[in-house]
Amino acid sequence: MNSNEIEIHKELKKYFGFSQFKGLQEQVITSILDEKNTFVIMPTGGGKSLCYQLPALIQEGTAIVVSPLIALMKNQVDAIRSLSSENGIAHVLNSSLTKTEIAQVKKDITSGLTKLLYVAPESLTKEEYVAFLQSVPISFVAIDEAHCISEWGHDFRPEYRNLRNIIKQLGKVPIIGLTATATPKVQEDILKNLDMADANTFKASFNRPNLYYEVRTKTKNIESDIIRFIKQHKGKSGIIYCLSRKKVESIAEVLQVNGISAVPYHAGLDAKTRAKHQDMFLMEDVDVVVATIAFGMGIDKPDVRFVIHHDIPKSLESYYQETGRAGRDGGEGHCLAYYSYKDVEKLEKFMSGKPVAEQEIGFALLQEVVAYAETSMSRRKFLLHYFGEEFDSETGEGADMDDNVRNPKHKVEAKDQVVKLLEIVRDTKHIYKSKEIVFTLIGRINAVIKAHKTDAQPYFGSGSDHDEKYWMALLRQVLVTGLLSKDIETYGVIKITKEGLDFIKKPVSFMMSEDHEYTEADDETIVTGGKSSGTADEVLTGMLRELRKKVAKKLGVPPFVVFQDPSIEDMALKYPITIQELYNIHGVGEGKAKKYGSEFVALISRYVEDNDIIRPDDLVVKSTGVNSANKLYIIQNIDRKLPLSDIASAKGLTMDALIKEMEQIVYSGTKLNIKYWLDDILDDDQQEEIHDYFMESESDKIEDALKEFDGDYDIDELRLMRIKFISEVAN
Repeated sequence: MNSNEIEIHKELKKYFGFSQFKGLQEQVITSILDEKNTFVIMPTGGGKSLCYQLPALIQEGTAIVVSPLIALMKNQVDAIRSLSSENGIAHVLNSSLTKTEIAQVKKDITSGLTKLLYVAPESLTKEEYVAFLQSVPISFVAIDEAHCISEWGHDFRPEYRNLRNIIKQLGKVPIIGLTATATPKVQEDILKNLDMADANTFKASFNRPNLYYEVRTKTKNIESDIIRFIKQHKGKSGIIYCLSRKKVESIAEVLQVNGISAVPYHAGLDAKTRAKHQDMFLMEDVDVVVATIAFGMGIDKPDVRFVIHHDIPKSLESYYQETGRAGRDGGEGHCLAYYSYKDVEKLEKFMSGKPVAEQEIGFALLQEVVAYAETSMSRRKFLLHYFGEEFDSETGEGADMDDNVRNPKHKVEAKDQVVKLLEIVRDTKHIYKSKEIVFTLIGRINAVIKAHKTDAQPYFGSGSDHDEKYWMALLRQVLVTGLLSKDIETYGVIKITKEGLDFIKKPVSFMMSEDHEYTEADDETIVTGGKSSGTADEVLTGMLRELRKKVAKKLGVPPFVVFQDPSIEDMALKYPITIQELYNIHGVGEGKAKKYGSEFVALISRYVEDNDIIRPDDLVVKSTGVNSANKLYIIQNIDRKLPLSDIASAKGLTMDALIKEMEQIVYSGTKLNIKYWLDDILDDDQQEEIHDYFMESESDKIEDALKEFDGDYDIDELRLMRIKFISEVAN
């Protein structure tokens, strides 16, 4: 080591207590100390912040760190302050400070005490701050989360675009750009935008070998699946990401009711609650945080053991960043995502209101997520390929840490099909995205194909011996092996590479993995409020049926009035031994449980004891319970033919919320006669038309009905008619 190297090792030990740098840290720090523009691409948990903190502490002047999140800054400032006896060594400058606090910050910077000043990009645009910073020595400007500059980044912030002009006003200071996620396109964007093409670029490997990647089909019993998963990881810390605040609240509640210590976290909670919940998680007062993506930016909890995506994220960057919060200490980290194409359609719907260019980018990013979820090749290889990194799925570090590698799908020889695919890409002259390539192969026409007259070509339909799913799977696998490339600049147009052209000339074996089947059929197994998957205890079923017969006879009613068959089967699966647990049985409401339940739970309790049965704790997913007083009020007042609008306002409900309550009532078997209300909205012919639609339709989905009637009826009319239909036909 030369004297400089010895010096920075000494400083590392002095400030941070480490005797060794990690990965590329030392090279990056040397570049910054040489006052060079520096660009650092380092995955979450790779020790990015130390790269600018150490040089800032040992150089003359103050380093400015631009960061998009107040929570992140606060976290880092606290960490730096803990290294020094002086509080003023690090400061935050943002809109939350008082005049007195601002004066203190300026004083500490002027006296040379402050080494790191964290600012939000908005604060940097204030003229008074810029004028002040021009008057003091600045060591460098570090831009954290630099992908916010690029609209191709998953977290684009327009105010980041102007940073370059502001930094120029501060004189000739070196710029350090740092990001934890950057596809080649985003990297190029950052360098161009910060005008630092000459920067020393350092890119660490994105491979996190200790993380296990898994994707499961999202079914209606996702809550019990999550509960079961968490109970298998008892006492370990985890994060569950959901897309909406409402979902965050409801999942957190379900977990709490089921004996898991969990708190919600989203931007709709006040700052005090958010900070409290974050601290509870960091201090291990709770095991699980259920959050929107607002959570976890800069949460430096090293021992998060699992990250669950309840909803699929909008881009692979977000996914990578969020899963990257697991296992930062190098220990196990289980990354579990639930996938259903319905969620993707929901995200696409959200995007449809945005400007076209933004939509195109959004769709392109989302399609990558779909490809990741549906692929059957090594997920690690797929992810790393996306970030422009090669990975050997045989020998690479962490190669067996994913569900696809551990449970490999069947492979088939696809050499001839690869040639056919490559020829189509070549012959259509690189104008199409994946969808049109596949349509050309199977012979399906859409507007784009028609416009280019591709349907008139001899090769149109040449791959119709396989279906769309097959070709899509093959195309993904061919992309990852590098025979084709996707040009993200043009929103995902597929091009053939030199290797692809060579393959056409001299084809070799290509073993293709069959894709995952994510069928909606899996939706049928429900645990909360539906029949559970699993097999009922047949002996107990027989005993319960006998008891039902006896009770029914005594009351002079048919047996199904007491409990229906699905309820009996569910009891023989979940072994409820209290009236409360009986509420969670399919088709059993509170009233029914209290009315008929005592003899049944007594029988089950004896049976469990006599046969040493271990009850499936995790199967009795307690629901959070819906307001039964509301339900009663609704039922009684619909009987009195009170206008629905009056019922809603009396209970402080929106019309949408009232309809939701009514849907729950009829779907759990209670009749509601709302014809009196519908007669004011729709005439008999219209009612009959919608009734007939539901009678013949294969699904009761409102989206399908809206499509079918194409604007003739609005969503509330259709939902109310569906309530009437279920009430009359099913109950």
